[in-house]
Amino acid sequence: MLKLGHETFTRSSAPGQVLSIFSDYVALTKPPIVVLLLITALGGMFLAAQGVPPLSVATLLLLGGGSAAAGASSINHYLDRDVDSMMLRTNRRPIPGRRVSPNSALVFGILLNVFAFALLASTVNLLSALITLGGTLFYVLVYTLWLKRMTPQNIVIGGAAGAVPPLAGWAAVTGGVELPALYLFGIIFFWTPPHFWALSLLMKDDYARAGIPMMPVVYGETETRRNIFLYTIILVALTLLPFTVQQVGWIYFSSAAALGIVFLYYAWRLVSIGEGASRRDASQRERRVYLFSLLYLALLFAAIMIDTTVNLG
Repeated sequence: MLKLGHETFTRSSAPGQVLSIFSDYVALTKPPIVVLLLITALGGMFLAAQGVPPLSVATLLLLGGGSAAAGASSINHYLDRDVDSMMLRTNRRPIPGRRVSPNSALVFGILLNVFAFALLASTVNLLSALITLGGTLFYVLVYTLWLKRMTPQNIVIGGAAGAVPPLAGWAAVTGGVELPALYLFGIIFFWTPPHFWALSLLMKDDYARAGIPMMPVVYGETETRRNIFLYTIILVALTLLPFTVQQVGWIYFSSAAALGIVFLYYAWRLVSIGEGASRRDASQRERRVYLFSLLYLALLFAAIMIDTTVNLG
C-alpha cells in the first residue's frame, strides 16, 4: 500500500490515482484564470519595453507570477471551502469533493507563493516580487475573507487584486511603476465588475444559497445589468487613454475601439432586456457578456503586444 497526502491506494492502481490527484491539484490553481493573468502581465512587460521584453526576464516573471496566482487560487479554495460546498457550481471542487484535504490545499498555496516571492526577488527585482505578493495577500485576506462575504461591492474593490499583474510586468522591466502601468491597472479594475456581475447573474441562486451578497442577490437583476453597462462605458473610455500618452499606436487604438464597441453592444443588449423577457433569453445575454469579457481582455492585451512589437520594427 502507498500513501500520498490523505489518499491511500494499491500499487496496481497507483498510476491512475496519482494522475487523479495531480489533476485535482492543478484544479486548485484555476488554470484559466492564471493564463489570463499572465497575458495581462505580458502586456505590461511589452508596454514597458516598447517591444519584446528580455526573454529571461519575461520567463522568470511568468514563472513567478504564475506560481503566485496559482497559490492564491489554492488558498482561495481553502478559505471558501464552506461556501463552495453549498454552491452547485463549485461543490465538486477538490476540497468539497473530499479529494484534497483543506490543509493540503493551504500548504500547497503557501509554498507556491513562497517560491514565487523568492524567485522574483532574487532573479527579477524586489519591487515585482512585492507587487505580486501584495496581489495575493489582497485577494485572500481582503477580498476572500472580508469583502466577498460582507458587501455587494465586493468585486468592485476586490478587483484590485486581479489588476496587479501588469504592474508587476512593468516593474520587472523598468524597476518602477509609471502612469501607463497605472492605466493598465485601471483597465482591469473596471473590467472586473462587468465580468463577474455577468457571472453572478447566471449564478444568482447559487450565491443566494451560500449567503454571498453579490449584487444580483442584494439589489436585483435590473440594477446589476445597469451597473454592468455603466462600468463597461467607463472601461471602454479608459482603454483609449494609453493612446493619449503615446505609449501605443493605431493598432492598439483601433483594436480597443472595435473591442469596446462589441462589449458595449453586448452590455446594452443585457441592460435593455424587457420585463417580459424569458429567463432563457436573459441567461443567453448574460452568458454572452461573461464569455466575451474573457475574450475581450485577452485580445486587448494581445493588441498591446502586437502594437508595441510592430512599432519597434
